[in-house]
Amino acid sequence: MSGALDVVRANAVELDSTLDVDPILDLIGDARVVLIGEATHGTHEFYETRARVTQELIASRGFNVVAAEADWPDAFRANRWVRGQGDDRSAADSLADFTRFPRWMWRNRVVVQFLEWLRDHNLRQAPHAQAGFFGLDLYSLHRSIEAVVRYLERVDPTGAAHARQRYACFDVFGSDPQVYGHATTRGIEPSCEREVITQLADLRRRAADYSSRDGRVAVDEYFSAEQNARLVSDAERYYRAMFSNGHASWNLRDRHMMATLEAVIGHATRMNGAARAVVWAHNSHLGDARATQMGAQGELNIGQLAREAFGRDVVSIGFTTHTGSVTAASNWDAPAELMSVRPSLPGSVERLFHDTGLGSFVLDLRGPGGAALERPLLERAIGVVYRPRTERHSHYFNARLRQQFDVVVHYDRTRALEPLELWSKHEADLPETWPSGV
Repeated sequence: MSGALDVVRANAVELDSTLDVDPILDLIGDARVVLIGEATHGTHEFYETRARVTQELIASRGFNVVAAEADWPDAFRANRWVRGQGDDRSAADSLADFTRFPRWMWRNRVVVQFLEWLRDHNLRQAPHAQAGFFGLDLYSLHRSIEAVVRYLERVDPTGAAHARQRYACFDVFGSDPQVYGHATTRGIEPSCEREVITQLADLRRRAADYSSRDGRVAVDEYFSAEQNARLVSDAERYYRAMFSNGHASWNLRDRHMMATLEAVIGHATRMNGAARAVVWAHNSHLGDARATQMGAQGELNIGQLAREAFGRDVVSIGFTTHTGSVTAASNWDAPAELMSVRPSLPGSVERLFHDTGLGSFVLDLRGPGGAALERPLLERAIGVVYRPRTERHSHYFNARLRQQFDVVVHYDRTRALEPLELWSKHEADLPETWPSGV
């Protein structure tokens, strides 16, 4: 590893703080799609640096789309607020629909501060020069159904009645979409596939009428309704795929997120004349899957799909950390905790970066610095669940970092993201011996 250490030391650019983003911006260059990842869903430095880079891209380079690993209807409420629309009085209020686990991913102080900055920026711009905040994910089946029906109640009451009738297919399964997936894949109940596809086609058939009623706002609101209807269709397939073998559900989810990104870019181009997009998601979604252990097993992700779609116009940025603290949960749907992050394992890229002694730095993997990271190394991924007692099995995988990302940012010691709601457990309350969904 000594040769790799020397190469990284010689080529890394040290960072003074999370506000020192000029070296990162230099490496982004003229890219029009920038993927900015995170090695955990609960690290302050990852969120703050990502927000700061995004602010500069919006203010100085004409970026007008921020697309996040978040549910569409929840994020679109925040999108209305940053454009000076809707009834919310504050950024925190605009995030009120983020009630599904894990709330802290978006209901946290860094996101609030970013949305406040974005609203202030937008209100000083003409409508065509404003930037939007959008969600890419597909977990909001029932909330998206409600959004489609509410939209149609405003513009087409008869169409709303038809939508309610079609979507009533889900009523027998209650509020948990996984119950739907289990019952339909086991043949207990018929699926709702035909109904959701019919509803999406019906909405699209009336697009010209719906979107021409009240200028730009009507076009935006129709676009959101269509994305919600498409989300319902994809989520219906996703929850059935969860109970099949292989990686069908993961691949369907990332294909949906990529299709949503392309739809948002297309909409922004039509409305504004041009579009440049920043994507916020976990490293596991934004680093090219073909360079990872998961890709070898059949998974794809946005990072791979974006490179295939945008070529040299896309730059992907990954983050790593050696140790510190993180906001995560012990189990799925459990309360947020402030947890210690164990020091990275020997043989991992995080330990290699730690052993350089540089602290915080950015490394261009496309240049000579990437030569040290050609071969597979362990890489850590902490999602919304962190299980330090089974860390090697639960949170590490093999990856070739140089092929996975274009740029990597390393913060050797990091601290937990601060959620708007209190942690259920605080580090101070845990015994001294206290030591993945993404």
